[in-house]
Amino acid sequence: MAPLSSESNTVLPPVTVKYTKLFINGEFVDSVSGKTFETLDPRTGEAITRVSEAQKEDVDLAVKAARAAFDHGPWPRMSGFERGRILYKYADLVSQHGDELAALETFDNGKPLDMARILDIPYSVEVIRYNAGFADKIHGLTLKMSGQYQGYTLHEPIGVVGQMIPWNFPILTFFSKVSPALACGCTVVIKSAEQTPLTALYCAQLANEAGIPPGVLNVLSGFGETAGASISSHMDIDKISFTGSTQVGRLIMEAAAKSNLKPVTLEMGGKSPLIVMDDADVDKAVNIAHLAVYTNMGQVCLAGSRVFVQEGIYDEFVKKAVARAKQQVVGDPFQPGVQHGPQIDKMQFEKILKYIQYGKRDGANLVLGGNSLGNKGFYIEPTIFSDVEDDMQIAKEEIFGPIMSILKFKTIEEVIERGNKTIYGLGAGIITKDIDIANRLARSLRVGTVWINCYLVVGADVPLGGYKMSGIGREYGSYGLTNYLQVKCVISPLQHSPWL
Repeated sequence: MAPLSSESNTVLPPVTVKYTKLFINGEFVDSVSGKTFETLDPRTGEAITRVSEAQKEDVDLAVKAARAAFDHGPWPRMSGFERGRILYKYADLVSQHGDELAALETFDNGKPLDMARILDIPYSVEVIRYNAGFADKIHGLTLKMSGQYQGYTLHEPIGVVGQMIPWNFPILTFFSKVSPALACGCTVVIKSAEQTPLTALYCAQLANEAGIPPGVLNVLSGFGETAGASISSHMDIDKISFTGSTQVGRLIMEAAAKSNLKPVTLEMGGKSPLIVMDDADVDKAVNIAHLAVYTNMGQVCLAGSRVFVQEGIYDEFVKKAVARAKQQVVGDPFQPGVQHGPQIDKMQFEKILKYIQYGKRDGANLVLGGNSLGNKGFYIEPTIFSDVEDDMQIAKEEIFGPIMSILKFKTIEEVIERGNKTIYGLGAGIITKDIDIANRLARSLRVGTVWINCYLVVGADVPLGGYKMSGIGREYGSYGLTNYLQVKCVISPLQHSPWL
């Protein structure tokens, strides 16, 4: 983790920005106000380009286009087979443009290019194809009713959907929301995070090329307090799906309730426990913990940032965790072999550095890192605190950065209570050789996802969501489709019913 020299190490990105305007009704257009905003390169803090800024008037236009496409257009009325065929073509186009999309994601987000190529783009393609395959398999039920009646259910698209995505996995969360909604026959108004608008706009153009009709997918770049607030409170939007912070999710839920009581799906913050029992292979446990904390520079809602280690192996674990983190290659994310790039922006960068100071203030033992790196950009070295206690700020609050907090415990009963002692409930990890211990912990932890002897293993068919203040509902897999469907029951008398 040698100090960076950003001036000499910054690599020219192999990508050209092509799309910077709002995408409404199948066309790229300027915002009504003409306003634009800068999107920054996290490696340097300098502007990449200026992007059109959506505000209430632009949201109104996008919703009007989506409403017309839903009420009168072909998309909800197509056969599921035809919608699926178009989505498969969309997936093929994303795959064909994968190298350019990966480079654009790295340029705008700062994640290592190797990660974008190996994870973000292939997984996005998998998610589109998974949902495309469901498009012609959305069926209701036939009901065997009492008396001389018959009934059946229809699973119908919910309507115009408003979606808002975060900056940590921009292209992946774009497709985790767009593809199930489109598969169900909905129309979409989606807002990208203001920090990372570029891949969403590129994917809007690919939607045109795939044959998605005008108005079905509308992509807006803008800020939460303006465009996001307008989407949340819009009377002509039938459903909201949001991924981001718990604080913003609460505001979105309030706005949805105060408008037309539209349903919401929220995937929000986490402070996930990773529990290492003293029968674990310490080297394997350290590698799993390293992945759980430092993936995407710690900017993962599911990050296993509270590492509970049983007292019998605690000292050995800390020593080996430090040695493993020292091997992390930090640098320009366009450089081959770099594993750890910059944080997303100055605000997040300064927030993480404040939490490092909080850890020191509260008496945690800083055993590695704790510093920024380089003269430009938003680089922070992998950091480890040992001797962390539950009431310390770094153990209670989501940091969203490369900080591992290692806590000591004695018994299973103790770690269950402490693991659940949080407002969040998104994920958890368990490392043990004892299947009985693993099963007991898995059933006792109040979280949406539990990994046993692994971490951050995900798939297009694996539901994601949380308990408590980590969210409402599930995304991905068949569960994700239910967010975008209404169930209608139809009942009629049989031929010999006395009511005829």
